[in-house]
Amino acid sequence: MVNTSISLETIEYFLLIMVRISCFVSVAPFYGMTNTPARVKIGFSALVSILLYGILPHPALEYTDVIGYATIVVREGITGLLIGFAANICNSIILLSGNIIDMNIGLSMATEYDPITQTNSPITGNFYNNLLLLLLIVTDMHHYILHAIADSYQVIAIGGTVFRWDSLMTSMVTFMTHSMVIGFRIALPVFACTMILNCILGIMSKVAPQMNMFSVGMQLKVLVGFVVMFLTIRLLPYVSDFIFTEMKRMMVSIIKGLY
Repeated sequence: MVNTSISLETIEYFLLIMVRISCFVSVAPFYGMTNTPARVKIGFSALVSILLYGILPHPALEYTDVIGYATIVVREGITGLLIGFAANICNSIILLSGNIIDMNIGLSMATEYDPITQTNSPITGNFYNNLLLLLLIVTDMHHYILHAIADSYQVIAIGGTVFRWDSLMTSMVTFMTHSMVIGFRIALPVFACTMILNCILGIMSKVAPQMNMFSVGMQLKVLVGFVVMFLTIRLLPYVSDFIFTEMKRMMVSIIKGLY
């Protein structure tokens, strides 16, 4: 017969671990997809929390009443959300490049519903985003994301979150700068080819004004865009390296702003 005893302190400490993990899982890429059943997310969060509870130290929590404990719960929830958001925000880079490509080839008005983000996404951006998600799984990047939230307890103890707003603001500004640069570099081949095509169409409209270059140009832009995307699709693994590197840097920078 097995005798087990669970104290109130044990439950309180376990709940704090689960709050950070569950908030992280709800927004992190691959783990926080909206088409994943809520039961799976809750079960996965509980399983990871149980594993972490067995290996993490158990310092005494410093609070006096229910309001003090609720404050610690809110801090842990915000910590998990920020770390997960730091990983998930890097998906906006590929969506930005998809918007740039669609505006240049004439598909910006054709959007489709993305069940993952529950928003209308550009066709090219949604296509690249799905490929990037596959590369994230193939390269075991989802394991790195899970290790990051687990290792965060080594630098940010339970109840020890300190929000350094200046550091968090600097991280966000740096990310916006890098996202514009990386997103434009992804869309640069299509942008360059469509710009050359526009120059050619402009010259032809002067040489042969009787031709309707608008109707001809729309079809040529889509054709050229698809051809360039087909030729550059083999570069997507190298593009994913830039995005995953930015994802790692962003997560480290956010964690540094929380202690």
